[in-house]
Amino acid sequence: MPVYYDSREFMTPDLIGSDISRILDKNIGATQKLVILCIGSDRSTGDCLGPLIGYKLAQLISPSDDVAVFGTLSHPVHAVNLLETINRIHRIYNDPFIIAIDASLGRRDHIGYITLGSGALRPGLGVKKKLPEVGDIHITGIVNLSGGVDTVILQTTRLATIMTLADAIASGLSKAIHSVTCQASCPLL
Repeated sequence: MPVYYDSREFMTPDLIGSDISRILDKNIGATQKLVILCIGSDRSTGDCLGPLIGYKLAQLISPSDDVAVFGTLSHPVHAVNLLETINRIHRIYNDPFIIAIDASLGRRDHIGYITLGSGALRPGLGVKKKLPEVGDIHITGIVNLSGGVDTVILQTTRLATIMTLADAIASGLSKAIHSVTCQASCPLL
């Protein structure tokens, strides 16, 4: 059962960061590489959440954080190259721990909410595409209503909603990454 967070709430990045940190502490092995896979297209406002988060994360994390980010504005991971990217991740990293991120459609009262769930993400579900499932845990940002002509809905999604979701998710992930990295390498104070 996914956990829901309101991206407009001030404490949301801290809550997401804390919850992800706790999940990573319990589930990621000492030799596993943390991979963040941000799925979406930079050509549609409603679908650019993943690449925008990847772009933001690339600026928030440092090489010492030892995290791989796939899917940015300049190199998006989308329906056409998703399977190739998943295969590439598994060629590069032995048994990676993958956090998969994507935009989703939902109910009107859930627009602007973030979900965090265990298990694989099913990308493309909202627009009825059959794409490979991916991730040990997943994060979605509910960007607009489901139903109707979903591709038109994605094209008319408000950028303000996307930015609020992206800021909260990227900030929360950054806090979790720094928390896990610091626990492994920071001296006791």
